[in-house]
Amino acid sequence: MGLLSFTLLILGLFQLVSAQQNTDPNEVAALRTLINYWNLGSKINLTIDPCNQNASWTSEDSNPRVACDCSSNICHITHLKIYALDIKGEIPKELFELKELMDLNLGQNVLNGSIPAEIGQLSKMQYLSLGINNLTGAVPPELGNLTQLNSLSFSSNNFFGPLPKELGNLTSLQQLYIDSSGVSGAIPEEFANLKSLQILWASDNRLTGKLPEYFGTFTEFRDMRLQGASLEGPIPSSFSALTKLEDLRIGDLRGEASSLDFLDSQTSLSTLSLRNCRLSGQIPERIGKFTNLKYMDLSFNKLTGQIPTSFRGFSSLQFLYLGNNNLSGELTEDMITPELIALDVSFNPLSGNLPTQFAKTKSINVVGTSINANGLQDNKVSGMLNCIQGKTKCKNKGSSTSFSIKCGGTAQKSASGIEFDDDSEALGAAALYTSTDEQWAVSNAGNFISNPKGNRYVAMTDSQITETLESELYKTSRISPSSLRYYGLDLKNGKYSVELHFAEIEMEDSSSWKGLGRRLFDVYIQGEKVLEDFNIQKEAGGSKKALVKTFEANVTNTIMEIHFFWAGKGTCCIPYQSTYGPLVSAIHASQVSEAAGASSSRKHVGQIAGIVIGAVASVVILSSVFYLWWKKDPQGHMRIFTDSPRKPLK
Repeated sequence: MGLLSFTLLILGLFQLVSAQQNTDPNEVAALRTLINYWNLGSKINLTIDPCNQNASWTSEDSNPRVACDCSSNICHITHLKIYALDIKGEIPKELFELKELMDLNLGQNVLNGSIPAEIGQLSKMQYLSLGINNLTGAVPPELGNLTQLNSLSFSSNNFFGPLPKELGNLTSLQQLYIDSSGVSGAIPEEFANLKSLQILWASDNRLTGKLPEYFGTFTEFRDMRLQGASLEGPIPSSFSALTKLEDLRIGDLRGEASSLDFLDSQTSLSTLSLRNCRLSGQIPERIGKFTNLKYMDLSFNKLTGQIPTSFRGFSSLQFLYLGNNNLSGELTEDMITPELIALDVSFNPLSGNLPTQFAKTKSINVVGTSINANGLQDNKVSGMLNCIQGKTKCKNKGSSTSFSIKCGGTAQKSASGIEFDDDSEALGAAALYTSTDEQWAVSNAGNFISNPKGNRYVAMTDSQITETLESELYKTSRISPSSLRYYGLDLKNGKYSVELHFAEIEMEDSSSWKGLGRRLFDVYIQGEKVLEDFNIQKEAGGSKKALVKTFEANVTNTIMEIHFFWAGKGTCCIPYQSTYGPLVSAIHASQVSEAAGASSSRKHVGQIAGIVIGAVASVVILSSVFYLWWKKDPQGHMRIFTDSPRKPLK
């Protein structure tokens, strides 16, 4: 027999053996049940052995994917991936026949029901992903049996109740994703055993109690996110040991004040966001030596003292938010480096001169300071807005009795004859735009950190909007990752009716996993919170449905402020990265007559009415009327943002 013939024979025998590999028959039967239950028969053909090495579903890039360990006489299924294929139904008990599973990825589907306790039988599991589904019930304590787990994800689901203390048994765990999962209560003390943890995402939950001191012993931490989770400060001093941190996002803390003293040797930090954390004290000089830091947000706190001199020549920093603190001293030229894209120092008692060349090329916010910023295009209006804090009287006379804005879109006239002004100007990460007649202004602050498409502050759709006769009015909206404000300027003092128009046009209303997103934000009018954890989609009864909320407000200083604020709640990444934060379609405010005002109820401060405009009826029915008096928000600030002539952010 020649060499060529012998080689062909060996190859043929190898293919025959591969085709006849024997997978555990119980596992084959279980997999067949799963494939049929989830209607995946067209993707995985089980007329051949599922562990056949030549099958199309074995490669790492396959989806669905089945991979096996055939090191012994019998093959066992060790990897199962059914990712983002919109599989429905509960988790079948047959899944737990695959006892050799090491990697299970069922993420981004629409699975419902609870996680069965039998999942604790999969003791060899190393990677388990159940994130972005519609699972409910309590998180099963049996997950604590999976002591070989390196990564666990059950984020973006509808669980309830506390985190089971048994998760503290997962001492090999390196990644834990539980954001937007619905869990509540205190973080168990048993979590102190998770010393291998490198990544923790736990934002947007109903967790209670103080930030755990023992987190400071997790010295392998690289990424920690705890925003909008209802936790209490202070930030423990033990966090100073977390020297490997690259991304730290803590926000919306309650309780005791925190300081920045824990920031000691975190020189690996690239992203630092401690927004709305009740921070007090001074900014440490050593932060200016964090040479990898690109994004820092310390806004909405009570920081004092001067901006550190070490910030001069801070060449790595691209986004710096220090607004709404009590920082003093001068802003110097060398603090604005060529790499800096956005700078917010608004509402601080700062002074100094802002160089004209920087004002023309950077996104800079100096409203509410004593900084000389003659280079700012909107300096006149920003000066006008300074009076909203109540420290000075507004100098404008008050000549207007209404304003109407098509948020994020071009001018439109409604069927009822209301002229909604153009608001299509591109806004940046710290921006103020004023209408051509200076009757209103809009400001935006914040940066969509994780958005791969770059920053965008307008949402659009071509779809028809229902529950309204004004579909075009809702096809564009302003959005913001943090804080969005509209101001009515030069208004006559008195009582006003304020209509806020909404339609959820980014989050889908479908049976797909893409329809599982939740947008939550707060709304303030004249400093009073009138909507908390507002969910447009839920109140309107679905996406792309018009919703109007009507309120009554009092203007006493010729200016009205309407503030849309993200408090760290809602899903972050459905249907794509950075889908969160406030969204508004249009605003119409008009003065009400004394006769109409006299019939209003003055028993409560708050919401007047939530109104859905019907496609048939165009009459707006007010369900209740409440009276609003102007005052500062709970943080003691009226926060305004502005910038120079805008250079588009990349």
